[in-house]
Amino acid sequence: MIPISLEEVAELSAGELTPAVWADEITGVQVDSRRIVEGELFVALGDGAVFRRHAFARGAAATLVPDEPFAALAALAGAVRERSTARFVAITGSMGKTSTKDILAAICDRQARTIAAERSYNNEIGVPLTLCRVELDTEICILELAMRGFGQIAELCTFARPHIGVITNIAPVHLEKVATLEGVIRAKSELVEALPPGGTAIVPAGFAVARDDLDVVRIGEDVTLESFEPPHLRTSLATVEVDFTARHLALNAVTALAAARALAVAVPEHLEVTFAEWRNQELPLPGGGVLLNDAWNANPVSVRAALEHLRQLAAGRRRIAVLGEMAELGEYSDEAHREVARAIEEIGVDVLISVGERARVYGGTPVADADAATEALRGELRPGDCVLLKGARALGMERIAVSVAGVTA
Repeated sequence: MIPISLEEVAELSAGELTPAVWADEITGVQVDSRRIVEGELFVALGDGAVFRRHAFARGAAATLVPDEPFAALAALAGAVRERSTARFVAITGSMGKTSTKDILAAICDRQARTIAAERSYNNEIGVPLTLCRVELDTEICILELAMRGFGQIAELCTFARPHIGVITNIAPVHLEKVATLEGVIRAKSELVEALPPGGTAIVPAGFAVARDDLDVVRIGEDVTLESFEPPHLRTSLATVEVDFTARHLALNAVTALAAARALAVAVPEHLEVTFAEWRNQELPLPGGGVLLNDAWNANPVSVRAALEHLRQLAAGRRRIAVLGEMAELGEYSDEAHREVARAIEEIGVDVLISVGERARVYGGTPVADADAATEALRGELRPGDCVLLKGARALGMERIAVSVAGVTA
């Protein structure tokens, strides 16, 4: 992190600031005392004040119990952003934000000093924490921005101030907060509106951009996917050998390549990507099977894409889908679950385990929760099977992967 003096920390964030006797500046920000390294500031959120002694024991330069936690984090992040000469990319979208971020980071890491959001650090806590990792020599910072309602992206952009804005796609997700697909478009458009004159907006084909002072790149029009025969990904920008097989990841890669071009970063001939946990993980199962662990979250479009990937990955082997109910879909929820049921019928699986009350419409074997799904899967699993895990984040379906494939949660 670009160092900030404790005097400035006090000016930026109202609250109880307690410095260590030896410290006059902070060199990082954490909200989890277990992650503190010497010289960092521990910001206590919620009941976190009880962990101040632990933070000091780990070498914290100071602890802060802020009056307004999110405002304090935003102010600290904004101060770092103000001092940085890096190029900032912000990625949002209904799906594929994290995967696109991971692919872009893999491209940029090889050529520039790059900071990218961890996992899904994409809200009023995660975005400031990512910005507070920026160093004086950082050249590229890749942020991920969540949308849970109108104004959230705009608020994050007030201190993130991205040069390049990426909207991966638009789908009926988080409708509890924005009601309609038009609401999703309006909320995601806050990123485009926040870009500086001369900035770059990378958007899906057909996405309307009212501003004429931006460089607008439309995925599917200006930049296209020509073919994908793993490992060979051919786009209108470049041909790349990649280490993933899912077609929906190929589309995310096209978006990442467009962002790399906007950053003037060259595309490597071979690209190896480390995806965030619980997304697109292909894990070995006993007897030559494969577990496709995509348990992070779900919506009708992403479930269909995952089922298509399962069919491709299985290549004739037996397919088992463990599919959970979906959340945050508002009045669209019933129809969304029926859409998944239709996708299952069209694409087909050999064994279906449906997790949660709303998932009963899928058919198959209905179970109440992830633990019951684990037992049902163990009863069905045979050597060589290909298994898909996908469902709402609240279900914690990654626990199934831990139990069946022995992965670490």
